Amino acid sequence: MGRGVLLPRARRLMLFLRPTSFSTSASAASTREPLHVCVVGSGPAGFYTAEKMLKGHEGVQVDIIDRLPTPFGLVRSGVAPDHPETKIVVNQFSRVAANARCSFFGNVTLGSDVSLSELRRTYDVVVLAYGAESDRSFGIPGEDLRGIHSAREFVWWYNGHPDMYNLAPDLRSTESAVVLGQGNVALDVARILLRCTTELASTDIAGYALDALRSSTIKKVFLVGRRGPVQAACTAKELREILGLKNVHVCIKEADLVTSPADKEEMTNSRIKRRVYELLSKAATVHQEKSNDDRKELHFVFFRKPTRFLPSEDGSTVGAVELEKTLLKDDEVTGKQVAVGTGDFEELKCGLVLKSIGYKSLPIEGLPFDKYRGVVPNLRGRILSSESETAKVEPGLYVVGWLKRGPTGIVATNLHCAEETVASILEDDKKGVVRASSDSKRPGRRGLLEILEQKNTRYVPFNDWEKIDAKEKTLGQLNNKPREKITTWDELLKVANEE
Repeated sequence: MGRGVLLPRARRLMLFLRPTSFSTSASAASTREPLHVCVVGSGPAGFYTAEKMLKGHEGVQVDIIDRLPTPFGLVRSGVAPDHPETKIVVNQFSRVAANARCSFFGNVTLGSDVSLSELRRTYDVVVLAYGAESDRSFGIPGEDLRGIHSAREFVWWYNGHPDMYNLAPDLRSTESAVVLGQGNVALDVARILLRCTTELASTDIAGYALDALRSSTIKKVFLVGRRGPVQAACTAKELREILGLKNVHVCIKEADLVTSPADKEEMTNSRIKRRVYELLSKAATVHQEKSNDDRKELHFVFFRKPTRFLPSEDGSTVGAVELEKTLLKDDEVTGKQVAVGTGDFEELKCGLVLKSIGYKSLPIEGLPFDKYRGVVPNLRGRILSSESETAKVEPGLYVVGWLKRGPTGIVATNLHCAEETVASILEDDKKGVVRASSDSKRPGRRGLLEILEQKNTRYVPFNDWEKIDAKEKTLGQLNNKPREKITTWDELLKVANEE
């Protein structure tokens, strides 16, 4: 039942409107009418929400919609291909999708295929979990030069996201790449650029990305941070992995490792900061001698902030990054050390720049949104009408994941985040504030199907995603990979629609 050809309405309703059995022993969870819940976004936040709702309410019917024909969000398109252990969670999510009270609707875009107001009229509860699909920018001169990409775009490209199939970063015209940022995503993209391609060949990296990396001429990667090694935003696990890459010489200036009393206090208060600093210090000692062989180089550049991007001789491609040296000062408001410019500048030549300064969520029509923080104003997952003190709770409307708290944390962070939001939903349902009156019951899944049919939307149910999944695994076996990802919209929908 793929989406290439829409099935007759009666048959489609029969396939999706599966009977639901309810227990008569639990109070709110045993109501005759199901609680209709729609989760927008099928990443970790969305699936954890669905799982907790199904476990916490015996009378709930959960529909998950996603703009992609493939589920699992950043587990599929964000987690690095050389981190397969992190992707095992998809097995858990697949069991959630197999629940008789849960359905997946892929290739359904909020805002065009269905509006937020339509969802609110159709469901008792709408949970927004669509994450962060844009990027923060520096807002400095030259940012639109060719050869400058966001880390998100690069990550989506090597992970086979259909939106980035045509990104085609130029890895053959330069020996040097600059990664602006020192968080885990920055380390991910640097590691992919430096890792031996024979090791990447056995992962689920996109085939075109593997080919591009095999012919890459990049020998040096510079990881640039505004502050010092104590403030590096990465975790010890990620740092340890990149420091241990084969045939990579790590370069760290000893002067950058000098710590102030404020640095020492930070390390005393944070085990993670202390461990990261210790790893960098050890790496600086181990790699003291300059490498004269053909090894690649990883440079940690501290106390530098970009002020503009400079073009190469052709005038349209990036040729260097102008960096201003910084020093740390205490911020009286936050109590943290912040980087301030010194007025001393230098240029770092490169032909590729990856900006890893944070993902950004996007607002949609009818949704309260804090543009400064990039989140939806909320109280324990309940969406508020605004950020003001007089803001009211929007009944039946909730948020979870990056859209709720900002683009931070790991996959598992979304579990606790979802638990909080689901607790608010269950509490509100118990109080009777989310369901419509008995004479105007919301249709839930039946209503969504009717909306999609009216708009001729070719949605992809979970069993059609399983066709894509099976095809990718079969293709992967031919190349000794766990899967060979299908990377274009047309091909994804074609496979999903195969009988």
